[in-house]
Amino acid sequence: MGKKAMISLPMAGRTTEEIVAARNEAINALEGMGYEVVNTLFTDEWYSHDAMKMRGVVNVPLCFLAKSLENMSKCHVAYFCKGWDAENVRGCKIEHEAAKAYGLKIIYE
Repeated sequence: MGKKAMISLPMAGRTTEEIVAARNEAINALEGMGYEVVNTLFTDEWYSHDAMKMRGVVNVPLCFLAKSLENMSKCHVAYFCKGWDAENVRGCKIEHEAAKAYGLKIIYE
């Protein structure tokens, strides 16, 4: 079984196209280092606004963060894209603290 990595990518204020482009760059970098990338970009129907509302989710960003942390448990490495430590980027900072606290290797873009 190969080593797995997750991508921590700031999304606030970015277009879908910018997010996809940054994510693809990170995937290419990680795959070039021999890592398999675990998905932390949740776009299927389960995470749609209506589906979350039906499940009683009242804090959507927190739901995404919780799922991201769950997927982090499958990883050896956390890759932090530029801007992860910006003032308004809460999720990436929490993911960074979790990666440090639980001994994941950390790679910075």
